[in-house]
Amino acid sequence: MNKIDNTQYATYFILAILLAPLSGCLSASTSECVVKPNIVWILVDDMSCHFGYQGEKLVDTPVVDRLASEGVVFTNAYASAPVCSPFRSAMITGMYQTSIGAHHHRSSRGKEKIYLPPGVRTIPELFRDAGYYTSISDASSLKRGREDYNFMYKHDDLYDGVDCRDRKEGQPFFAQFMLRGGKIRNSRSGYIKAKDALGKQVAHKDIVLPPYYPAHPAIVEDWAQYLDSVNYTDVEVGHILDQLKNAGMLENTIVFFLTDHGISHARGKQFLYEEGVKIPFVVWSQDKKLIARHKVRDELISHIDLSATSLAMAGIQIPEKMQGRPLFGVEAAPRDFVAFGRDRCDETVDRIRGLRKGNYKYIRNYYPERPYLQPCRYKDKKPFMAPLRKLYKAGKLNGAQSLHLATSRPKEELYDLTKDPYEIHNLASNPAYQKTLTQLAGVLTSWEINTNDLGRIPESSVMYDSDMASFMQRDIKRKQHASLAELKANIALMKKWQGEGK
Repeated sequence: MNKIDNTQYATYFILAILLAPLSGCLSASTSECVVKPNIVWILVDDMSCHFGYQGEKLVDTPVVDRLASEGVVFTNAYASAPVCSPFRSAMITGMYQTSIGAHHHRSSRGKEKIYLPPGVRTIPELFRDAGYYTSISDASSLKRGREDYNFMYKHDDLYDGVDCRDRKEGQPFFAQFMLRGGKIRNSRSGYIKAKDALGKQVAHKDIVLPPYYPAHPAIVEDWAQYLDSVNYTDVEVGHILDQLKNAGMLENTIVFFLTDHGISHARGKQFLYEEGVKIPFVVWSQDKKLIARHKVRDELISHIDLSATSLAMAGIQIPEKMQGRPLFGVEAAPRDFVAFGRDRCDETVDRIRGLRKGNYKYIRNYYPERPYLQPCRYKDKKPFMAPLRKLYKAGKLNGAQSLHLATSRPKEELYDLTKDPYEIHNLASNPAYQKTLTQLAGVLTSWEINTNDLGRIPESSVMYDSDMASFMQRDIKRKQHASLAELKANIALMKKWQGEGK
């Protein structure tokens, strides 16, 4: 990263202040004179690094590829959580989900509630305080977009509406657009809509799966539909940009494009391998004074840096407690490592922590006696799960394909991403890597302590039961009897294993 990249936005910001009197600003307040940039977040569900600009040859993604070719690409961006609601809770506060008590997926859904710690505020609130119009919308409609935060808040305290075009004339805006992304393939109506819009599908014969997945027809079909969803996401991004352009709202606007975690698959979503936590992250503006053209940056960044960067670009003071870091300007500070964690996902209790430092990935499993793929109602209904379990039981999977079906886990995992990008060969027990293992284990432990990782405290039975009661009530209301029975069985198993100290 060169000096021009570091100071670019700060320079533009100073120039804007100096030139403000020439633009007709009569206010005595310098901050009010500065023309504030609009900030747009385009967030995609359940999608890994499979866009054209990232080298995926089976997709056609000209819109996102153009953003990447004209903007700034961060090649090593990571989610601090590999599942939706903890990711979003972290994103919207600029804080690790583990530091604010929002680390359990779909928590605070029952009678027991979670509140943000004192002094922690959301990004939309900070933008509203600075005079911005704030909105969140479903990209396919003018309906309220998905929030999915694990703490209590009032929607009206965060967002002014669902359409940024409703802002007052001349008012800067902070707009979030939510796309279903990889979830399209698990929705019959959504996938049909996407298929019709695309007019073509990725051919099954061309699919090359990662080496840890068997080429079972159901798995190949699912992966092909996933790549179709990547193509459809590109179409939706194009619609968003056209909408802003036609409204004259792309000028002085900075667009962030990213996904909330990786593909929903056995080794992806919910887990800390590259497929689960490494994400696309592009920053673009049609105004090259705001964002440099065609820059590729390889430093490690966390998705919570999105929040701090957005505030800094808008000239809004970054809260002292915020753990996200600005990526541009004089305040930009490279990370020595990125950390991530997985905790309870719906009814399935787990705790995994990990980090990437240099080209090494270190993972710590806090429930090593449990299987990787514990019973989980959400994941078990995916089309790839039944074939995987059946093939494993029949002994028809090779070593790499069996890894995630194992009935227990190592306490520690260490991977050299340069030599082993698919994270198949665990080096934790290799004597040649003990120094590296010890170093990274110490870094992770320090991170847990320094960030006050609340996952160190087991979730109370009161909170767990409260959330589970809300899930069961939903099934009862929808008369989903089979799903309810499965949920109850999984909950009972979680409590049994807990009682056994497993």
